[in-house]
Amino acid sequence: MQLTLKIVASLCLAIGGCGTAWTKDACEVARHPADPVIRLPFSTVDDRIYVEAHINGRGPFRFAVDTGASGVGRLDTSMLSALGLQTSGNTTTSDAVKTAEVKTTHLDSLTLGSLTRRDIDLITRDYKKHAKGDAAFDGILGRDFFADGLVVIDYERRQIEFSRASHLAQDDSGALPYERAFRVPIRIHGDPFEAHLDTGANVGMVVPRALWDSVSSAPLAQAGTGQLSNTKIDTARGVVAGPLQLGAMTLENLDARVSDRFPEILMGAHALSSSILAIDQRSRAIAVCPI
Repeated sequence: MQLTLKIVASLCLAIGGCGTAWTKDACEVARHPADPVIRLPFSTVDDRIYVEAHINGRGPFRFAVDTGASGVGRLDTSMLSALGLQTSGNTTTSDAVKTAEVKTTHLDSLTLGSLTRRDIDLITRDYKKHAKGDAAFDGILGRDFFADGLVVIDYERRQIEFSRASHLAQDDSGALPYERAFRVPIRIHGDPFEAHLDTGANVGMVVPRALWDSVSSAPLAQAGTGQLSNTKIDTARGVVAGPLQLGAMTLENLDARVSDRFPEILMGAHALSSSILAIDQRSRAIAVCPI
């Protein structure tokens, strides 16, 4: 009997828990991913993440890591002529305010470290029109690039890891479940809300004007125009005093952009930059852990 119990316990730990007694701590998984396929450094500009990737075996090229971007990724139009690529089709893309029709191009491979995605179609646009200087990039790694494992973004170490051996579960202690990527539950001064986690947005928060009085009593000041992927929006600026609970993190005095047109709360790179962010799309679970 004692041997049987030990075997069951080992199996439970290996698969991530047998009932509530065996649930893991999500932040421990995030801090110590097992057998990572990649463990690579990244740089930041205005808290947005940049890595070096290869296209069809050539490169390296500068790619942004953007959890707000759907699909495997994006490619700047300058790469078409540089690599002898052609547009191959059309699709649509939304920035939450406006939908636009865009071109796509086909790649044989897109590689980050030893992680390669093959036979893929990427949206191609003139991203360098708005992202200039140190913020410019050749492409974007989107959500689906990391869809079959656990991706961990450690802002303190400036390191990105990807593991298929480690798993987050929705019932892990401190884990945030989601249905639509990557909208997770948060609390602001104890009240529940939902927020989109977007490492590609160089803001602290974005708050719909209709929700502002529910999340803050601070006055608003005009902040000019905000540039989205497909359109521009007028914004105001205010401070969310908090406390704002995001996973295992407690945030206070967050700078927020406010717009009548933006439809949801968004937590951007400035807020996430004090975290270890782990996303497991296999189980639809996220951990946001303090550094």
